[in-house]
Amino acid sequence: MRRRFPWLSYLVVVAGALFTVVPFLDMVMTSFKGPGEAGTLPYRFLPKAFALSNYRAAMDQLNLPVLFRNSVVVTTVITLSVLLTSSLAGYALARLRFPGRDLVFRLVLATMMVPPFLFLIPRFLILVHWPLAGGNDLLGRGGAGLTVSIAALAVPFLVNGFGIFLTRQFMLSLPDEVLEAARIDGAGEFTVWWRIVVPQTKPVLVTLGLLTFVDAWNEYIWALLVSTANPDLMTLPVGVQLLRDHVDPARTMPVVMAGLVLSVLPVLVLFLLLQKHYIRGVMLSGLK
Repeated sequence: MRRRFPWLSYLVVVAGALFTVVPFLDMVMTSFKGPGEAGTLPYRFLPKAFALSNYRAAMDQLNLPVLFRNSVVVTTVITLSVLLTSSLAGYALARLRFPGRDLVFRLVLATMMVPPFLFLIPRFLILVHWPLAGGNDLLGRGGAGLTVSIAALAVPFLVNGFGIFLTRQFMLSLPDEVLEAARIDGAGEFTVWWRIVVPQTKPVLVTLGLLTFVDAWNEYIWALLVSTANPDLMTLPVGVQLLRDHVDPARTMPVVMAGLVLSVLPVLVLFLLLQKHYIRGVMLSGLK
């Protein structure tokens, strides 16, 4: 089928690219529109005049330094923690022999099958009753726990089941001879992991890091829940939604789109910088 109709493959690729790129371009174009241009019929893709007033309005209405700082700190901590824990756990589940290893791996897979929204209330209650934090006593009573700290935005996402699964599956394909040679030379398991396994899994770790960074940066529901308890913990995605005026959404939509463009820029820049490693990691993951 592919050989007889080669144009069909290109048609599917072009259609998929259009479905991906056009909404992004529409967001950018809307961010330059005037107050009365968004949401009007007939629809205009291009603005009548390109102006930066919406970006100035978004920066004036948002406490951008605080929102950006919260997002960067939380996203960086989550990404580094997921890379570390996934690599260590993946190595243990793939290369070490210990009782209950298969059971642990099945439990990790089980966490991926539960809808994440079911964890919202249990996570929040755990943070509220965190011992010796936010005025709590040793039993977790009397205060607000970690909900008043920026740690509340990061703690529930420090370990990722998908990351453990991805790194474990890739590490299964590493040659045993190299690892055994290192052990014969006197290297411990931590040295084997750090000196041999981590460099070999760099493409997959870059892919996992980028996916984790995007998910953590765009996290909205949990950040909204935590910021209701402490508005100082508001992140950029939550702050951008506050720009919307539900009474007259067409008037404020260009400002909201300008805020979204500002929030997307860091992720876009990171992806462009790591694009080569990301594509290589996806290809290697598929081959392994």
